[in-house]
Amino acid sequence: METVAPAWLWATFVAIVLVSLFVDFVVLRKQGAHEIGVKEALNWSLIWVALSFLFNGLLWWAVKDTTGSTNVANEKSLEFLTGYLIEKSLAVDNIFVFLLIFTYFAVPPAYQKRVLMIGIVGAIVLRTVMILVGGWLLQQFHWILYVFGAFLILTGLKMWWAAGQEPDLEGNPALKLLRRVMPVSKGFDGEKFFTVENGKRIATPLFMVICLVALTDVIFAVDSIPAIFAITSDPFIVLTSNVFAILGLRAMYFLLAAVASKFHLLNYGLAVILVFIGTKMCLIDVFKIPAAVSLGVVVSILAVTMLVSVRTSGGSGARRTADESARH
Repeated sequence: METVAPAWLWATFVAIVLVSLFVDFVVLRKQGAHEIGVKEALNWSLIWVALSFLFNGLLWWAVKDTTGSTNVANEKSLEFLTGYLIEKSLAVDNIFVFLLIFTYFAVPPAYQKRVLMIGIVGAIVLRTVMILVGGWLLQQFHWILYVFGAFLILTGLKMWWAAGQEPDLEGNPALKLLRRVMPVSKGFDGEKFFTVENGKRIATPLFMVICLVALTDVIFAVDSIPAIFAITSDPFIVLTSNVFAILGLRAMYFLLAAVASKFHLLNYGLAVILVFIGTKMCLIDVFKIPAAVSLGVVVSILAVTMLVSVRTSGGSGARRTADESARH
């Protein structure tokens, strides 16, 4: 798999990821279990976004230095930015499912941080493997692009159809399987995944949550990774844009959890993005849509969807409140 990234940039990327995980697991762990407020989540989100843009600048400089071409550097920088934005956008849908899982199991906000931290590490490892395998398959079998494209179009249509429906967590087969194969305590034991009841070591609800979060990321990775391959086939850009989007997932979750109701139409926008990316992938041998155009389309769809969501959130929120009151 060919890439324009020099070896030192790979090393820099790995170092940034390791330092970031060190900050999450060591420095922030000293804070103990605590609820992350909107202000703290916003500050961390800005830090992660700024770090991603700084890395993109470093990528531009490295590519220009390696190839001697400003045009190539601009193209690769745009590919990273577009891929990052797509992965960040698709992560929003992931976050809404996390919110549903945490709400279903009544996970205290103070314990949610640890689940997300472990989930981020698992997501980085999983996506790295899937990206490397996917890149090899595309190199060996070009026709897989069309399979990925068709899959994204079907996924986008399915997402549009299911956008207004609540996921049925109780009917989730993975949750049913977990409950059958292991006993689970009725309550939490701090941030522990296992506890002891009546002399037996059993799982806590938090262990069930981490299993479902991991399963959710597997499902969403199957959607998001083909989407980034529609933007670029460079494994370095595919991997880095994915990982930088994931690193900010924890802060992004706590930020969006507070304003989730304001973006109730966002899933429709994500569905349109998936259909667009899938169509682009299917047309790649007929007409290659430039990265700048892809970036403009994705930004426009997100901007319109979020603007309409905010303008209509009052009415939809009132309807949801009325519906909940009627049910009670």
